[in-house]
Amino acid sequence: MKRTVILSAFLLSLCLGFSQSANKLVIDKKGHEMLLGSISKTDLTTNSFKTWFSKNHNTYLTNKSIIKQLKDSLNQYSIKVFLGTWCGDSRREVPRFYKVIEAAKFPESQLQVIAVNRTSEAYKQSPNGEEKGLNIHRVPTFIFYKNGKEINRIVEYSKLYSSKPFKLFT
Repeated sequence: MKRTVILSAFLLSLCLGFSQSANKLVIDKKGHEMLLGSISKTDLTTNSFKTWFSKNHNTYLTNKSIIKQLKDSLNQYSIKVFLGTWCGDSRREVPRFYKVIEAAKFPESQLQVIAVNRTSEAYKQSPNGEEKGLNIHRVPTFIFYKNGKEINRIVEYSKLYSSKPFKLFT
């Protein structure tokens, strides 16, 4: 009996694991690598992605006063990031974003990063449809949630004005 329960639990978890598309590395028609689905920073620091990710991450200088402001409040949010590993804006902004949240010690468990497609039949879509209903028209898109409710978003790049104090959240 105990063996049957263990075997059933194992088979169920195996089926659930295969029922979802994992992040995947694909090669487009031009021979370029592209990530699709849920990914992590580790995925962005491998293969051909490493070159642009490392360059833009390492050369970006964070603003210490902004990081100080974020450290005190950012951890009460969860963040979803939609990006295209094929997109110039994503290649520039996502490494910078990682640099900022690392400096602010944002918990990785509260971050979800989803890579979307660029093919005409699946444009700005992920294999599991995480973008559905979220109006993802440009990438990168950073969506900030508090208590499960969208509070703010940044689309493509942030706009900071030196004449006004920095406020990410209202």
